[in-house]
Amino acid sequence: MLLSMTGFGQAHRETDTYTATIELRSVNSKTLDLTLRLPRFLMPHELEIRNAVAKALLRGKVNLNLEFVRPAAARAATLNKEALIAAFQELKTVAESLGVTAGEETFMAALRLPGVIPSATELRDAEPTAEEIAWSELQPLLTEALAAMQQFRHDEGQTLSTEILGYIATIRQQLASVELHDPARIEHVRQRLAGHLAELTSHEQFNATRFEQEVLYYIEKLDIAEEKVRLAAHLAYFEQAVHQPDEAVGKKLGFLAQEIGREINTIGSKANDATVQHLVVGMKEELEKIKEQLNNIL
Repeated sequence: MLLSMTGFGQAHRETDTYTATIELRSVNSKTLDLTLRLPRFLMPHELEIRNAVAKALLRGKVNLNLEFVRPAAARAATLNKEALIAAFQELKTVAESLGVTAGEETFMAALRLPGVIPSATELRDAEPTAEEIAWSELQPLLTEALAAMQQFRHDEGQTLSTEILGYIATIRQQLASVELHDPARIEHVRQRLAGHLAELTSHEQFNATRFEQEVLYYIEKLDIAEEKVRLAAHLAYFEQAVHQPDEAVGKKLGFLAQEIGREINTIGSKANDATVQHLVVGMKEELEKIKEQLNNIL
């Protein structure tokens, strides 16, 4: 079945020391256009992450966001003793210069100074080190998110397959109507030729050889038998390609749609018949719907 380029995938892990979430979103694009938002401590693994996403998703405008948060329980405040001592000594010196005895209040004031005890914001935004959190610990999250994205694409692709095959079925029905009408069209052409023949053969300057050449050219110009056969073959091949198991066939289907359009246009231009022209317009409408959906096929 077809795979859609539109997709969403998410994976989440919560431990005592951190919470990590990976979100993947994609829309259609002619190539792979990948945007990553990673914590700084994962930047050394950016190329590895890009390669994994490219191998799994192939095409599409893809956004990957990895959010890493330390839960409150893991953000234990760590006292910076050196900063505390320096702050207390500074406050003590100022106090003594003012004739004030440095005591417990001075010590408490030193504790509240920036850099002595990290604030909640500083703790929340603190980046882990490679020693604390290894990429190998988070890598399964990426695998899980990619699997969810691929499942989403598969489900969307099944919906698109049903719609596109419905449009193909309508074109086939309209082609069958052209087949049914074609004998009447040919009979009408034959009657017109017979009328012209009777008129021309009665003319004193009638040239039988020239007339035969013109008739053969006229008949060949109006004959749509080959176009009907080729269109039917293209429709059958298109359906076969749609049913290929989970392959990236979007470009192949795009080429087939072009060939289908070429045969439809040729039938319309050669038939020279109002009924056939009406059916051709209907086939073109269905083909445009197919092309629109193919823009989102992998």
